[in-house]
Amino acid sequence: MKKTKQLFAGATLATLGLQSAHADYALNLMQGVTKVSHDIFDLHMLILWVCVFIGIVVFGTMFYSMYHHRKSRGHKAANFHENTTVEIIWTVIPTIILVAMAIPATKTMMELDNVQSSDISIKVTGKQWYWDYEYLGTGVHFESHLDAASEKAHRDGSDPHSVPHYLLNVDRPLVVPVGKKIRFVFTSADVIHSWWVPDLGWKKDANPGFINEAWTSVDKPGTYRGQCTELCGRDHGFMPIVVIAMEQGDYDNWVKTTLAKQEEKPDLSDLSHEQLMANGAAVYLKNCVSCHQIDGAGAPGDYPALRGSAKVNAGIDPLIGFLQAGTSKMPSFAKLKDNELAAVITYIRNAPELGNKVGDEIQPKAITPVYDDE
Repeated sequence: MKKTKQLFAGATLATLGLQSAHADYALNLMQGVTKVSHDIFDLHMLILWVCVFIGIVVFGTMFYSMYHHRKSRGHKAANFHENTTVEIIWTVIPTIILVAMAIPATKTMMELDNVQSSDISIKVTGKQWYWDYEYLGTGVHFESHLDAASEKAHRDGSDPHSVPHYLLNVDRPLVVPVGKKIRFVFTSADVIHSWWVPDLGWKKDANPGFINEAWTSVDKPGTYRGQCTELCGRDHGFMPIVVIAMEQGDYDNWVKTTLAKQEEKPDLSDLSHEQLMANGAAVYLKNCVSCHQIDGAGAPGDYPALRGSAKVNAGIDPLIGFLQAGTSKMPSFAKLKDNELAAVITYIRNAPELGNKVGDEIQPKAITPVYDDE
């Protein structure tokens, strides 16, 4: 009620010219930054005005007839059974209108499905709850998670207004060149997700076991944000999408830098206990917190608690093997580099916020491929 009163008061003052008001709300589609998004917007406006015209003609005729031929003016209702001419007219005219509207709609739909002759192909895999991007034929491959600031604010109840682009920022954005036709291949590793960036003008489902395709060509450099729009689990609202469009030269440099980083071997030098804990907290926020929670309490019946866990607090070698192997419910964390795995193991065994304090640590070079058969 209080917010409603504040909104009403603000609108009143703005109407009276006593203050300036700004809102990011609109009553229409956004035009986006691609040719396809502009074509969709133009089609939308065309159909809208056709419907408005039809509505004005139909309701105008109806209201005119009711007013000027009402009983109080002495008019009597006509009594007739059928009129073949009228029936032909009101069948043919709507058919012509529908066919006329279908032509531009079909053209736009065919344009949306035309993924041929693309310059770049990117495989997008939806996962609970992040995106996996693979630039086919280039070697560039990375995961894109919710950024640490949004993740922390969401989990510990901090003020979301203090985080720039709260829940709409990621640690690694998708980067594309401007002016190039980019083909997207969508699939999922678990449940149905949906990849949507409003500025591109479309969204596409990522279905497990199936492949969907779409394409785009961004007209100007910039940062464009979106979200998963398919209810994909309890952290559905925390898997945003960020697309950065760059000039070709900047994009080429990004590819070279990304490939170089991917080929870098992890730093296995010894770290202090404090450094291991800090690095482990970052790895935990990115990979573990969505299931085991910020306090390690887990979700009863679904995800076990780390707080006081016998597996976490037992020997380190079995824990390494368990994390590397994974289970039917927990994915394998063999994807983590040795320095990341060492840090997160040290963290979950000693973090006060998780309620554990074994009092030990493991250095990156001590990580060995030991697998637990449990």
